Amino acid sequence: MKKISLIAVISIFIVAITNSHTKAQATLTQQALAPAAPWADSQLIEPAALSAELKAPGTNAPMIYNIGAVEDIKGARHIGAVSNAENFGKFKKAVAALPKNTVIIIYCGCCPFTKCPNIRPAFLELKKEGFTNIKVLNLPVNLKSDWIAKGYPLESK
Repeated sequence: MKKISLIAVISIFIVAITNSHTKAQATLTQQALAPAAPWADSQLIEPAALSAELKAPGTNAPMIYNIGAVEDIKGARHIGAVSNAENFGKFKKAVAALPKNTVIIIYCGCCPFTKCPNIRPAFLELKKEGFTNIKVLNLPVNLKSDWIAKGYPLESK
């Protein structure tokens, strides 16, 4: 009986080690395959910084585009999810006439922006068109947690 128990314990140990190694390997593979963010850290704007900028008197307000399906922050132009071809066309048309040095801030807020289906295509389009002052609103969780819950300004309805 002791022999069977020892064999069972050793078997469980081997399975646990193999499973742990496989999970670690899968995580490393996912990280290696995930595309790098096309924006630099310097192109992220923190919610507190944008909120302060929006409240500051006499500052030139940036062009803010809501490229998702969430509420509009103060001063944002609502485009809708640019993962939709029609909305992507609306976004391209909205920025087409802007000077290339315009400060443009994009946000979605439906999910963590690093996994968002809307941020990357909009950012890459702006880069392709030659815009030089592109910012991504850093919403690590979503708009509700990272903006609304902190009392930052929303557009009046």
